Amino acid sequence: MAYYQHRGSVPPKRHTQHRAPDGKLYFEELMGEEGFTSDSSLLYHRGIPSALVDARPWELPDQSSGPNDPLLPRHLQLHTLFSTGAGVDVVTGRRLVLANDDVRISYAVAREVSPLYRNAVGDECVYVESGTATVETVFGGLEARPGDYVLLPRATTHRWRPTGDEPLRAYCIEANSHITPARRYLSKFGQLLEHAPYCERDLHAPAEPLLADGDDTEVYVKHRGGGAGGLAGSVHVVPHHPFDVVGWDGCLYPYTFNVADFEPITGRVHQPPPVHQVFEGTNFVICNFVPRKVDYHPLSIPVPYYHSNVDSDEVMFYCAGDYEARKGSGIGPGSISLHPGGHSHGPQPGAYERSIGVHYFDELAVMVDTFRPLRLGEAGRASDDGKYAWSWSGRGPTT
Repeated sequence: MAYYQHRGSVPPKRHTQHRAPDGKLYFEELMGEEGFTSDSSLLYHRGIPSALVDARPWELPDQSSGPNDPLLPRHLQLHTLFSTGAGVDVVTGRRLVLANDDVRISYAVAREVSPLYRNAVGDECVYVESGTATVETVFGGLEARPGDYVLLPRATTHRWRPTGDEPLRAYCIEANSHITPARRYLSKFGQLLEHAPYCERDLHAPAEPLLADGDDTEVYVKHRGGGAGGLAGSVHVVPHHPFDVVGWDGCLYPYTFNVADFEPITGRVHQPPPVHQVFEGTNFVICNFVPRKVDYHPLSIPVPYYHSNVDSDEVMFYCAGDYEARKGSGIGPGSISLHPGGHSHGPQPGAYERSIGVHYFDELAVMVDTFRPLRLGEAGRASDDGKYAWSWSGRGPTT
């Protein structure tokens, strides 16, 4: 994210001596993308950031996935996956819903503090469906509230600390790449442009560095290296707490963006899904559908027209409100609809006609469109209602 930030104590000139009051040198770490050719930040540590004293394997949650075979649209009921959330944290308690070689979508309902965690595979974008949390990071703390996207760059050491009485419901989008604002929203120098549906004022960076103390601290690392999905896990034991950063500056850091700050783009007739885009990664995009006024042409049909996803799989996570196009399907808050490439889909029976004359949609949903087919993870198979595919015809193989 090319938007400069500065926190804590940094030297006047990069790559020069920076000393503590007692004269000891701080250790400079460059955290950057694409081999020194893209965004980066410089962090100044009290301890050596490369130091290790022990390591052991970490058995990841089930990362296996199987094909959507036979090809079907599916309704996945995520709220059936967890009963209470007791004893579960956002990192080790994630259950894999959908995956391909570019992105993994998981879900967790958490009450517990997570271990310190670093995803060394790609950026994470975690949508907070409900509940609140403090996300403690090597850059500083972030306060997460319902409707927040929490963007965590690859290799950011962090942990999730749920706050309040309500469990934290987290919809986790893990990339094998970086996740950024849509390129068409950015100037050639990285500023969000006037036609973008949000701006830098809506992005909330970490507060001051946390400066935690501690010895022999465990950090859970997800990385490449084999196993299901080509992923592996390790636990690194470091001789000091990783939150030892006295200051940092640069253009790469975690931040939050709340969906309520997304300004929807509307028109006289139905607008296509790209107007709802918020972020993108390699071979996928993230969009959000927010409460908004809808089409104002006198003959408009506000719900989507039927369309074939010839190049992508469409994953819609329904967060709140009353989604007009899906009335009668059983879909509601906590549902996912998967509409795979090669299948024409659109409004449920009756929704097309009912939408005529409607001027406002009260709906909130997060959409991920992927450009390679998605496979079903164990949580996707466990939460499938088994009947959504027949909802347009009203009958199926069991009737």
